[in-house]
Amino acid sequence: MFRYITVILIFASIYSFSYIIIREPFELYPSYIIFALYFPVLFVKYGIPKWPVLIFLPLFISGILYIQTGDNTSQQFFKIFIGFFASALFYHYVIQVFDYDLKLLFKYYMKSAYIVSLIGIVQLLSYSVGFRPGYDFHWIFNKWSITFGGLGIRMNSVFSEPAYFAAVIAPAFFVCVYNSIGRNPLFITKRQSWIMGVTYMLSFSSLGILAVFFTILFLLFNLGFFRYAIVFVPLLIFTSDWAYKNVPEFRDRWDGTFEIYTTDNIYSYDIHGSSFVLYNNSHVAWQNFIRHPMMGTGLGSHPIAYDKYSLTQVEGAVQIDFNKMDANSMFLRLMSETGLYGMVLILMLVIRCWVFKSGTQERELWVMSNALLLIILLYLLRQGHYFINGFPFFLWMYYYVAMENWSKKKQAVVDADALKDLEIAELRQTISLNRIARGRT
Repeated sequence: MFRYITVILIFASIYSFSYIIIREPFELYPSYIIFALYFPVLFVKYGIPKWPVLIFLPLFISGILYIQTGDNTSQQFFKIFIGFFASALFYHYVIQVFDYDLKLLFKYYMKSAYIVSLIGIVQLLSYSVGFRPGYDFHWIFNKWSITFGGLGIRMNSVFSEPAYFAAVIAPAFFVCVYNSIGRNPLFITKRQSWIMGVTYMLSFSSLGILAVFFTILFLLFNLGFFRYAIVFVPLLIFTSDWAYKNVPEFRDRWDGTFEIYTTDNIYSYDIHGSSFVLYNNSHVAWQNFIRHPMMGTGLGSHPIAYDKYSLTQVEGAVQIDFNKMDANSMFLRLMSETGLYGMVLILMLVIRCWVFKSGTQERELWVMSNALLLIILLYLLRQGHYFINGFPFFLWMYYYVAMENWSKKKQAVVDADALKDLEIAELRQTISLNRIARGRT
């Protein structure tokens, strides 16, 4: 019973960011309460894991240093540092609680994603028949909004906006596509995969469309370009063309981003607002990075850098100050706040821990690895919050999937060597016995 409740609370901590308990002096989410309930028990049982401490210690030292120089504030630093560290520590404990049974944890995630997707279907059906409590969840969540578009409204289920749905459910979507083309489905049934795969597209999120592109590319990398190109390449072209022609938000963002990065035109309001926001934050992050390349200016410091280097201070420039707090992209925020330390760390994680089909004998491992990489890339590109919706959980899962794969490959080498030694010993024994037999004759 305790384990069942624990599973529910773990995933509640991922899906509960649409509700705020208090807003001042900081935003208190239900997940923080879950952390506080479990930390005493987990600390007594497991102590403090070394990896979270080793990773965050340099960030703590640099943060304190830049508070002294005025490049950061103590309030901003401790708010972000404590939230990020607590989240990273909790989800590391979660993996320990389940004795590093990553397949079981991922199976629970898939089931939770399926439930969340079903809620999204109820939301759309309720809107089509005019049943407001079924599609407007303000009566449950106080940090949630309806986004119009798509089929009347864009599905966001229990998330505050469609983009968060697209990001967090992206690993499940990858598995759904894999299950749809494979013979033996993983973690959920084929029928559930089809339902969730179709539902995922109903968020009409540009981040979700990006996830579709990455999913097709990852499957090509793993299953073979030559073998599957005849299926996936036309699908990639069709999806790109359909999204550009039928999803205005995606088309406007694509055109706006391409235009502003090729022309540097910061004065035109014809450019999509989010494109300017991304361009502006990339400018701020770069300016802060070239001045503080090694460690950035500390967690939580991007708003201060923004006030120094924002293009909105240029006379006549577009005046849009969105995403000042999170840089609109985790990679840009890492560049600004953690410098080379954070960027190298995340790039090493992404590259070195990527498990390919050709590098493992267990399909569960490469499927999980590629699915988890999907959400990591989406956050790096367009989500700047370090720990919203349990992001550290997916980071730890990605890392330990690679560790499990390396461990099994090493064990396979040891077993092969042991088998070879045994065969040599048996051969020597046979030769020796033959010599004895010939000597007797």
